[in-house]
Amino acid sequence: MRPRDDPPGAPGDDPGPRTGGGDLDLDGLRAADVIARGVRGAEPGEVPGRLCEVAVELLPVVGASVSLRSEGMPVQLSASSAHAAHLAQIQATLGDGPCQSAVQDGAPVLACDLTTGRDAGRWPVFAQQATEAGVRAVYAVPLGSDAVCVGTLDLYRDSPGGLTDRQLHVARLVAGVMTVALMALPREAEAERRDEEPWLSGLGADHGEVYQAVGMIMAQLGISADDALARLRADAFARGCTALDAARDVIAHRRRFDRY
Repeated sequence: MRPRDDPPGAPGDDPGPRTGGGDLDLDGLRAADVIARGVRGAEPGEVPGRLCEVAVELLPVVGASVSLRSEGMPVQLSASSAHAAHLAQIQATLGDGPCQSAVQDGAPVLACDLTTGRDAGRWPVFAQQATEAGVRAVYAVPLGSDAVCVGTLDLYRDSPGGLTDRQLHVARLVAGVMTVALMALPREAEAERRDEEPWLSGLGADHGEVYQAVGMIMAQLGISADDALARLRADAFARGCTALDAARDVIAHRRRFDRY
C-alpha cells in the first residue's frame, strides 16, 4: 500500500517547517472539520475505529491503531484496517516497539526509518518484523496528559520519513480527541443505571482471549501470571505468530504447555 495523496488544503500539503502559530491553528481547524465528519453518527464504541480512519485520511500514513496501557500487554481497541491491527499485535507480542517506548516516555516517539540506523537498532526485532509486514516508519502518540499516559495512537507508514511540525500537531489533535472519546464512554456502574453498553464493551475483546490463555498456562505449569504471559509470548515468537494467535491455539486445546 502507498499513502494516499493529501487532498488540497490538508495538513500534509506543506512539508516545510512550521511558519507560525497561525498555520497550526488553521491546520487544527481543518483537522477538526474532518474529525467531526468522521465520527458523526457513530456509536460510542465505534468512535476509536473511526478516529483511526480519520488519522489515515489526515496524515501521510497507511494505517493507524489505538491501544490502552495495561499490565502485561497493551489492550488493542481498534485499528483502521486488519493490517494495522496486525502491526499493533506485533508490538504487543514482543513487548517492544515505539508504542511501548511512548508509554514509558509519555511523549511522542517518531521512528522515521525502521530499515536502518538508530531506529532499526533501538527495536531490532520489531523493526525486522514491521519491515517484513511492509512498514518502514511508525509514529506513536501518547493518549492522556503529560503526567499520565493511558495508551497510544500508533501510525504506520510504508516509506521512511518523519512528520513535519504541522503533521505532528494534527496527530496530537487526533490523539487528544481519542482520549476524550475513550474517557466519555460509560463505566460499568453508569451503564447499568442508564441501561447502556458498558465502557469498552466490544472493544479489547482480544485482550480477554490472551488472559484466558494465560490462566490456562498458569494451571498447566503452576507458574505466575507474568511467567505464563512470558511463555505465551516466547511461544508466539518462536512460531512466528502473534500472541493472540498463540492464545487462541491454547484456548482451543491445539497447544499445551508442559512442565520441563
